[in-house]
Parts: sequence; C-alpha cells; structure tokens
Amino acid sequence: MLRILATLTLAVCALGTGMRAAADQGQTPAQTVGQTPAQPAGQTPAQPAGQTPASGQAADPRAALLKRLPAGSKLESLRPSPIPGMYEFMQGAEISYLTADGKYFLDGNIYDMDSRENLTEELRTRARLALISAVPESEMVIFGPKNPLYTITVFTDVDCAYCRKLHSEMAELNRLGVRVRYMFYPRTGPNTDSWRKAEVVWCSPDRNEALTRAKNGVQLDMSKTCGATPVAREYALGQSIGVRGTPAILTERGDYISGYMPPRELVQQIKDLQLAKR
Repeated sequence: MLRILATLTLAVCALGTGMRAAADQGQTPAQTVGQTPAQPAGQTPAQPAGQTPASGQAADPRAALLKRLPAGSKLESLRPSPIPGMYEFMQGAEISYLTADGKYFLDGNIYDMDSRENLTEELRTRARLALISAVPESEMVIFGPKNPLYTITVFTDVDCAYCRKLHSEMAELNRLGVRVRYMFYPRTGPNTDSWRKAEVVWCSPDRNEALTRAKNGVQLDMSKTCGATPVAREYALGQSIGVRGTPAILTERGDYISGYMPPRELVQQIKDLQLAKR
C-alpha cells in the first residue's frame, strides 16, 4: 500500500497542475480529465458531453485515470465502487479508492450501514482466495493429517521465531485436523541467508524434513541448489496479498490471520471466521 500511495502522490500532484492550467484556459476540471463521474456499480459510465469516440463507441472514462496510476495498472483494476462518483482500484488483494475526477485517493474500508458488512474486506478476501487458488499444491510444502478438517496456507520465513514456534506445534495442529500448506516468504528479501535457505529447502529430496531441520536451526548445506524454485513467485504473491510479517495465515475462504496463535486458539479463530461467513 505504501508503494501505491507514493506513486499516486506524484500522480495527484500532476493532476492538480493540469487542472490549474485548464482553469486558466476557461475549462472545467471535468473537461481536463475527460470524463464524467462514475456511475453506480453495474451501470455503464456515460459518454462525456460533446465527445465523439473514434471507434464509434462511448469512451471509457477510466482511460484518463489509468494514466495517473502506478505503471502496469490495468483498466480492469479500476471499476465503479458502491459509492457513485468513486472507483475501486485493486492491485492484488490491496484495495483503495479514487474519485472519478482523479482528485482524491482514499485508503480505507467501505461499510454497508444497513448490513454492517465491510464491503472492502469482502473484496480483499475474494481476491486473496483467487490468488492462492491459482498456485498448485505441487509448489507448496504440506504437512497434514489423513482426514483434515481445516486447511490453512501459511507464508513462512525459515528464520522467523514465531514461524518456528508454529512449526514446533505441527503435531498438535495435525491432531486437531489442521492441514498446513507452506509457501515461502523470506522477510529479508532476495539474496539473503533466509532466501537461500528457502531455496535449499525446496531443492532437498525431502522438503518436509529439510524445512523442519531448518526451522530447528540445523545448519543446511547451502551448496544444494537446483535451479528454478518457487521462492521468488511466492514472495511476490505474498506482497500482492498484503503480507507484512510472518507467519501470515490464510484460511480456505481467504480470511487473513496475522501472526502466531497457539493451535487451539487458531482452530477456534478458523471456526469463528467460518461462522461469520454464514
């Protein structure tokens, strides 16, 4: 989110300059941006007055806003929000809001006051689930009982103290019916010891055994490499999901649980989240 804010700060400054220039020429801000305010969700934005698209179709008012968003942003990342005149901007599972005139950027949650539902968090949950579901289990290190009751996906760092504590209780987690799917998230980033340890674990003949040894502080043979590993992809995925620390735990429904919990408390939290979704 910080990288989005930094980029958008520059964008809003540029937009403000353009709006002032337009005012000097007798134009309105809406004419400068080239769009009308967003319509409610599910409706097609209206064509700006007096504008004739070259293609013969109504111009998409998001096109002008897209130029002011971070590089690589896509048109489908910007769509009408539940509030008229405001767009949702999604990068991975990170969601922010932008007014249709491009003047204001908001980082926060939108609530439905009738249902008291956090509409923004619901979007984040669906986005996280879609991102995780796209990763095959063959790219994960999995510890689980034969007949699991719950499955969690954990972004882990080999050297993280609370990640190690969680892993030391794996037998209890499995006994309680929890299946743990590990993905790598070395907090120190590329070209660090934690990153290389994750790659060595992946390149080991028995990844489960190697990960357990690494989390127990056993020295790994750092020469054991095997070329391509999923570490970089999973690290990038964690950033898209919004991981800021480890362990970062995601439920089967995409709920985010930040940090370590003792096994019984973790199971209760999963149950509570499931009930809340009903």
